[in-house]
Amino acid sequence: MISSKGRYALRVMLDLAQQTTEFVPLKEIAEAESISLKYLESIARMLSKEHYIEGTSGRGGGYRLTRKPEAYKVGDILRLTEGTLAPVSCLKDDAEPCGRAELCCTLPVWQGLSNVITDYLDTMTLADVAGKGRFGE
Repeated sequence: MISSKGRYALRVMLDLAQQTTEFVPLKEIAEAESISLKYLESIARMLSKEHYIEGTSGRGGGYRLTRKPEAYKVGDILRLTEGTLAPVSCLKDDAEPCGRAELCCTLPVWQGLSNVITDYLDTMTLADVAGKGRFGE
C-alpha cells in the first residue's frame, strides 16, 4: 500500500508540474492540496535532497521542479518516498533470502504483480498524469 507520504509527494510534484517555471511557495501548495504545511515541509526536504525539486527562500521563494515534467517517472517518485513498490516483503531489494522460495507456489503471483506495478508506474510520467502527455491527449 502506498503511504500518505508517497501520495502527497506525487501531489506536490504534480502541482509543481502544472505551474510555470517560477518558484511556488509551499504554503500555497499545502492550501491547494489540503495537506499540512509541516508534513509537506518534510516531504519537500526529501524531494529537494534528491534533486527532484529545488527551493529558494525570501521574496519570490518557494519550490519548482528541477527538470521538465516528462523527465519524472511516477515509479521513481514513489520509490523515493516508499523505499519499495514490492507487493510482498520477500520481494523487497533488501529482503533476506527466503528459505521457502523454491517451494513457494505463490511466488510467481507476487513476482508477476510486482512486474505489473513497476511497468505501469515506470511508463507514466508527471506530464502524463498532469494531462500534458498521452493521458491528456
